[in-house]
Amino acid sequence: MRPPAGREGGRRRRAAGAVAESNADWMGSLPAALRSYPLSNLAIPGSHDSFSYWVDEKSPVGPDQATAIKRLARISLVKKIMKKWSVTQNLTFKEQLESGIRYFDLRVSSKPGEIRQDIYFIHGLFGIKVWDGLKEINTFLEQHPKEVIFLDFNHFYAMDDSHHYFLISRIRSAFGSKLCSVERVEYVTLQYMWKKKHQVLIFYHYPLYQEYSFLWPGNKMPAPWANTTNVHKLLQFLETTLEERSRYGTFHVSQAILTPRVRTIAWHLIRGLKNTLVHRNLPMILNWVKAQKPGVMGVNIITSDFVELVDFAATVIALNDLLLEEDESAAKH
Repeated sequence: MRPPAGREGGRRRRAAGAVAESNADWMGSLPAALRSYPLSNLAIPGSHDSFSYWVDEKSPVGPDQATAIKRLARISLVKKIMKKWSVTQNLTFKEQLESGIRYFDLRVSSKPGEIRQDIYFIHGLFGIKVWDGLKEINTFLEQHPKEVIFLDFNHFYAMDDSHHYFLISRIRSAFGSKLCSVERVEYVTLQYMWKKKHQVLIFYHYPLYQEYSFLWPGNKMPAPWANTTNVHKLLQFLETTLEERSRYGTFHVSQAILTPRVRTIAWHLIRGLKNTLVHRNLPMILNWVKAQKPGVMGVNIITSDFVELVDFAATVIALNDLLLEEDESAAKH
C-alpha cells in the first residue's frame, strides 16, 4: 500500500523543493580535491528512521513493540498517538535524496501472519514495502550517476534466514552492478566509486552478510546512541563518541537525535515527537553541527529527525569546505 499524496504531500514537496535543487547532485559537484578523500572522512547528511514518513495506522502493531503496547493498540486512538511518535521524517526517500541526504537508517520486518515473504519498513507501525523504497531510491540514482548512498539495515524483526535471503535478493535485484563490494574503508573514495560505476554501500547487521561480497558488516558503520531527552547530554555524548572514533577502518554515525522516554510520551501524548522534542532543540543541535569538522578525527555521517525543518543537509554538506581550507593552508606551509 502506497502513502497517499494528498494536499499535505504537495505542500511538503513545494517546501522541500526550495532546498532540493542545489543538493541533488552535491557529491558530483564537490571540488576535485575532495573526490580522492575517503568517504569516511567527508561530512555526509543522513536521516534517522529514514522510512517513517508514512506508517500504516490500519496495520497491526509491529513486532518491535512491547506486548503491553500491542494490547493497548486495539484501541484505535492509541494507534493515532503511536503514529505521532513513530513518524520521524516528513520527506519521502526521493525528497530526502533531492535535499542531499545520503545515509539511510533502515529497520525492517516481515508481517506476522502474512503468507507472502514481503518485508516492510517498521517503526512501531508498518511502513511501505522495502522493495518499493529500494525502487524509488534506484530511480534517483539512475538520474544522478555520481551520487553515492549508504543503506544501513540495522534492525530486523520477525525474520528468519529465509526472510533474509528474500530481502538480500531484492537488494541485488534493485541495484545490481551499482552495489559496492566490501573493501578497506579508506580505499572508498568518490573517484573509486565513479571508476567502478558503484553508487550503493549496504550495511547488514546480521551474520548472513558473510555470504555476500556486497554486504558490508554492521560493525563498519558504528552509530552510538545517546538515548536521552536532554539536548545537553546529547551534545556531550556526541563529543565523547567522536573522541573515541580513532578505531580506524570504519565509517561513523553521529546520531544527533533525542529519544522520548515512556514518560515523555505520556505527558505529551497528542503533541507527538516533532512538537515535543524536535522543534525546540533542533536549533541547538544545528549549532553543534556547524561547529564540527570532518576528517579522520572529526565527523563523518550525521543523522537527524525531520531533516527539512532546518537547513540540516546543506549545513552538513558545507562542512566539507573546511577540508579544502585545510589543504590550502597545508600547501602554503
